[in-house]
Amino acid sequence: LRQVSDLSDFSRGHWLRELLCRGEEPSHVQSSPDGQHLLLLQKSRPPTLPRVVAFQRHSIAGADLERTWQPPQPALVGLLFLQSPVVLGSWVLAVVWEHGRTEVWHFVVAVGWQLLQTLELCQGARARVVSVCSQGASLVWCEERPPLGAHSDTSKCAFRFCVCARALEVGEQGVRLGTVRIVLHNSPEYQVLASPQHVFLVPAASAGFATTSKFLLIWHPEKAKFTITAPSAGFIHSKVLRSSSESDFRKLLLGSVGLLSGFAPLDIHTFAVSNSGGLLLVSTKGSVSVVEPDGTQRHIFDLEGGVLAQGSPVRLKTIGSILACVLAGVLYLVDQNSGRLIEKEVLSMKEVHFLESQGEEDSIQLLTQTGIYSFSFSKLEDSSRPEPCLVEMVFEEACRYYQRRSLSSSKLTVEKLKKGGTFQAPVVLAAILQHSLHQKQKPAQGLQDTYAKLLSTLSLELQSYMSLELLKTCVVCAPESEVESYCKELVEQEISRILQSDMDKDNLAYLNSVFASFPKAAWKATRSCLQLQQNGDGLLVARATPEVWKKVLCQPQLEEVGQNGMVPLFELICASFLRFKPKWLPSFVELTQQYISNSWSYSSKEGPEGRVPLYKRALGVLARKNKHGEADDEMELELLLCSKRPKAVLQALHFLIRLKQWQRVVEVAEKFSKLSPLLNKEIFITLLAELAQHRELDPYLDRLWPLCPAELTASDILTVVLQHLPRSQEDPVPFSNEGNQLTVGLLKPLLQRVVQCPSVQEEMYSDALQSTTFPPPTPPREH
Repeated sequence: LRQVSDLSDFSRGHWLRELLCRGEEPSHVQSSPDGQHLLLLQKSRPPTLPRVVAFQRHSIAGADLERTWQPPQPALVGLLFLQSPVVLGSWVLAVVWEHGRTEVWHFVVAVGWQLLQTLELCQGARARVVSVCSQGASLVWCEERPPLGAHSDTSKCAFRFCVCARALEVGEQGVRLGTVRIVLHNSPEYQVLASPQHVFLVPAASAGFATTSKFLLIWHPEKAKFTITAPSAGFIHSKVLRSSSESDFRKLLLGSVGLLSGFAPLDIHTFAVSNSGGLLLVSTKGSVSVVEPDGTQRHIFDLEGGVLAQGSPVRLKTIGSILACVLAGVLYLVDQNSGRLIEKEVLSMKEVHFLESQGEEDSIQLLTQTGIYSFSFSKLEDSSRPEPCLVEMVFEEACRYYQRRSLSSSKLTVEKLKKGGTFQAPVVLAAILQHSLHQKQKPAQGLQDTYAKLLSTLSLELQSYMSLELLKTCVVCAPESEVESYCKELVEQEISRILQSDMDKDNLAYLNSVFASFPKAAWKATRSCLQLQQNGDGLLVARATPEVWKKVLCQPQLEEVGQNGMVPLFELICASFLRFKPKWLPSFVELTQQYISNSWSYSSKEGPEGRVPLYKRALGVLARKNKHGEADDEMELELLLCSKRPKAVLQALHFLIRLKQWQRVVEVAEKFSKLSPLLNKEIFITLLAELAQHRELDPYLDRLWPLCPAELTASDILTVVLQHLPRSQEDPVPFSNEGNQLTVGLLKPLLQRVVQCPSVQEEMYSDALQSTTFPPPTPPREH
């Protein structure tokens, strides 16, 4: 730590030091955008009044800003710095009070703090602001609207809050508020936090409702959309609110209440917004995670010390990809992307606040009782971790690999793997990588003969890795016109790489993000990896290796599916077919089934078909489409028929009957009756039942009678017909004028065919019945 200020360069610096040393830690510390002003919000215990005080740096002269209040006076709710368009880089301070009154202050050099204007944020006189933030040029707040009646329903009173937004414009003519926009009404109490493009709504601890304390809301102002997410399950649902009538909280949750009721309640100790726009959450168990604006959730790091006490403060700050966290006088620096602990520093003071570091992107500033300190981490990662990132990834992947195959319940860590000496493979590979990746930067160190042989074997793989890293650099640095071509090549290499490795949960989540971010490139890469093309007959063929097919058909455990909207690879590929080449999807499902039939037994529960048939998985992808048209009906039929499963074929047959496509009904019956005698019997009975009800199949009777199974007797046929005859409201008459009734004349060819054909029992005993002599002669006796 390097001290940059002992607080003497602040106006009233001695008082600032006194406030910090009183033992009453400020509940909130905030610095101005230019770093020249420091605001302390102190909620003291009686008899000392709660106050907010502003201190200026470099002893800038002028009027001071200090406000105090005494309950039951309205308390201070928020201090917001807003950009002023009048002068480039200038700002104003908005002080928002509980009853909605908003004071807009401006600091002028040599003059001091000046009150520009006082505004009324809320429309109702009885409204009470509980939380406020600034999002762009607007103020967003959650206000309580007490019910009018004294004895109102307690369940309705719980939803007496309202989330509102209002533009605040600072111009040369003064400050002006825009019209109030109702973002969400009839809601429980929320704490609002703003990122540059989104607003997070975190349920207040006092909300008290079981269901509403299990999820977070994310408001997207530009799209007028709400996203529902639960840290325990990830993304749940999103909905665009087109009118004020749709912005009702209960209507927003209408389709998700049943799903939400099964989730665990939120476990939040501290929360803050990161510089990348995500919401950082610290649980009471010390787990740090981030909720992205799209609703997905990612774990970052676990703090030491076990369960956090309710009053123990946790300070969070992000600078670039580094997360800084202070807990109980210990500073943690963590890489947000990988979750690695870069540095752990024990501080000599426990009361620490983060400040904005002006012009320094590789350091953080800490406010303590003795001054302001700077902590630089520009070379921290290089000094603490000499291995390149790839070498560290080798040990992390080895941990996962050995842990999956271990019978021990103890957790294997990278440190144990490096020091244990039990597993030599990652140590050898790390040594090879260290040698090959650093030989250009520093003199090469000699390798053992065994290592040298392995290096020659891995040389092509290392070249592929280096070219991939170079390609990633090109994507970052390329102009917009060339990004698409680079992305196409990068996506193809990444998908090919993953299909050659274990399809675990992390790789599957990565594939989901690739398919979502680069759908067209992912589609072309999939075609290339599976070697999909049409042959001379127009049929789809695939020349993928068995290992690639296994990755395609890999289906994670049920608890791993659905997390953050993640779907298996087979479903991802099916969705790409539907988007870019729909007519190939049934052929792809058929090809996949052919591979399964060659690799697993038909009834094996170990294979992919042992859980959910492929055609049902493809139908599930089709059902998730937003719009359903005639082409989707045809696709559903093709998927059912290409499976050649009896239940699917019968389902397709009933589907065609509902559509009254009788020509196709007969064609399907003729084609699939040959698959099995049992399916032949089910198809014929289904068509016979239709024949008994209407006359639509009469033109096709000559093609239906040959489908009759040999085991059906005339009695069986008449039983089916009588069971499915339409019931008439009137008494039956011998000769009806209605032309839609089945007659004996129509059934005569079928009945004659059944009577003339030998039955199954007759065929079984035909040899005995056709003997030349009866009874057979007596065999000769042996004397």
